[in-house]
Amino acid sequence: MKTLTIKLGFATALAIIATATFAEVTVVDPWVRGVVPGQTATGMFMTIKSTEATTLIGASSPAATSVEIHQMIMKDDRMMMRPMPSLPVPANGSVDLKPGSYHVMLNGLTKLLVKGEKVLVTLTFESKDGEKTSTEVQADVRDLTSPHAGMKMN
Repeated sequence: MKTLTIKLGFATALAIIATATFAEVTVVDPWVRGVVPGQTATGMFMTIKSTEATTLIGASSPAATSVEIHQMIMKDDRMMMRPMPSLPVPANGSVDLKPGSYHVMLNGLTKLLVKGEKVLVTLTFESKDGEKTSTEVQADVRDLTSPHAGMKMN
């Protein structure tokens, strides 16, 4: 009986350690801005939460020929968009991807994205230990109305 108790205790401890090494990533309210005919790119927005420090290192989608992580910044009264190789997500924290800030850019759209549809996007994360995981997200396509209409883009 004593041996069984020790084995169960050891197995429980291993399970707790193994669970602690993997980040639990949650994607909240993922959405993609709809497009007009002829438009070849659009943005995806969401909130990414994680129990452990992790980094968004890439994304892919059958709706686009390439997908990149981007950041919008203001420079000399102009909004400028820059690709980023990765986006860190802090342990027990979150990162908001929203219009005018961080976002995922879907380039080379393979079809017209219309309000009410869903777009499959696979997000790839890397832990501080180099472990890579992927999360599939179904993002709602929303109105193409932009909160930044009228701003000069560079």
